[in-house]
Amino acid sequence: MRAPGVVGAVAAGGVARWAHSAPAPHTDYARHVAPHHPHPVFLHDDHLNNRIAIWQGDITSLEVDAITNTTDESLTECNAVNERILQVAGPELKEEIITRGYECRTGEVVVTPGFGLRCRHIIHTVSPKYVAKYHTAAETSLHNCYRNVLCRAHELGARSLALCAIAAPHRNFPPDLAAHVALRTIRRHLEQVRIPQLVILCTTCGADAALLSALAPLYFPRSAREADAARWRLPLEPTYHDRRIRIIHNPHSHNSDTAEDDTSTYDEEAAVEAAAAFARACAPDTQRLLAPASAPRDNYERRTRIVDNHDQYERLLRRARTEDLSEISGIGCLYQSGVDRLGRPVVVFIGKWFPISDIDLDKALLYLIKLLDPIVRGDYVIAYFHTLASSTNHPPFSWLKEVYTVLPYKYKKNLKAFYIVHPTFWTKMMTWWFTTFMAPAIKAKVHNLPGVEYLYSVMARDQLEVPAFVTEYDMTINGLHYFQPDTNNT
Repeated sequence: MRAPGVVGAVAAGGVARWAHSAPAPHTDYARHVAPHHPHPVFLHDDHLNNRIAIWQGDITSLEVDAITNTTDESLTECNAVNERILQVAGPELKEEIITRGYECRTGEVVVTPGFGLRCRHIIHTVSPKYVAKYHTAAETSLHNCYRNVLCRAHELGARSLALCAIAAPHRNFPPDLAAHVALRTIRRHLEQVRIPQLVILCTTCGADAALLSALAPLYFPRSAREADAARWRLPLEPTYHDRRIRIIHNPHSHNSDTAEDDTSTYDEEAAVEAAAAFARACAPDTQRLLAPASAPRDNYERRTRIVDNHDQYERLLRRARTEDLSEISGIGCLYQSGVDRLGRPVVVFIGKWFPISDIDLDKALLYLIKLLDPIVRGDYVIAYFHTLASSTNHPPFSWLKEVYTVLPYKYKKNLKAFYIVHPTFWTKMMTWWFTTFMAPAIKAKVHNLPGVEYLYSVMARDQLEVPAFVTEYDMTINGLHYFQPDTNNT
């Protein structure tokens, strides 16, 4: 049950199944107290016991079809599991999260590719915080996390699933309660479906593994005797209400004392709905998730707000190939100009010739796609000349964000350098802001150059075609020496 000592992949088939572990020593509870259940609740089933494992180690080292990540609603929370997954998956995962604008509400799931991990899918979910006063709501939300992860793994056809401890320590969940919820939900799910064929409960510390091993016999007994003994230790199974939330009272209209007094006057349905509403409210960093009743309430409705970027790009590419874009191409602000010293195509953008108020930005995007699509299949560089550009040439951030979001990952991955020539202080500040908060994947590739000559270290002079006003302006601020014969052979 412990990970190998050496760093490397751990095959799912090499993880010891629960069925192969030895039964716990028998304890006779009948002499001391009456059982909680008249009959065994979870029967001994070797087939189910072969479909679950408890394993201690690094979840990213497992070779499985899918792994689980516990995170926050933006999928970027700072916790040990999430940070490790982001680190091993590589920058592509963070890029995917940022460019596609993923959001995940408490109890729900979002799926991304595994990228650098040894899995095909990562199933992200958000656990609620635990508040003792709202015990039922928190437990229900955690149950939904595990249930939705298992259901999504089934939909993906994942034969093996690595499940981390979704209730992270800073969520304040009692470890034993969280373990009961996890084991109970897994057992009920495996009783109903054949996929996943293997669920691996992953822990990073011995205490968590020991707790799971101590409670697992209650839900996955390894013998009829162990199933019967569970009648004394197994807690009563809660009823999870799966319904749409209706907030009956304004949660801000009473203080906590008043709310507690009013609880006794609620009918059963109102109490459940109020608790479920609080489960939303107590999600980490999600006060904004107390949305009005008209807001989307499930994954499908929320996902309709997130455009499938791949399909949208394909539609735009088809339009770019068929529509008349001569009014944009005639401006001459965007074109390919030779190659750099490594043979990579150089795309030139002239900022002064980009008249925001006089062009159709939709067609500008189409022309950008038409020009770049064949280029970005391999490595390329961009040289942007901000020479004598003014505020009338600055595209709105909303358009820049749309462009960055809709362009596929290959645009960012294969872009090897983005040179900004003659930047102003405003340009540097806006570039820093945009690459920090909206386009971090290309931040390290952006270089501000004070003059044209700096480009000649990476591309031959005869490969760079720029308007005369650029070279004339460059001579006025940098001197004639910038245009001496090229002797740089590096």
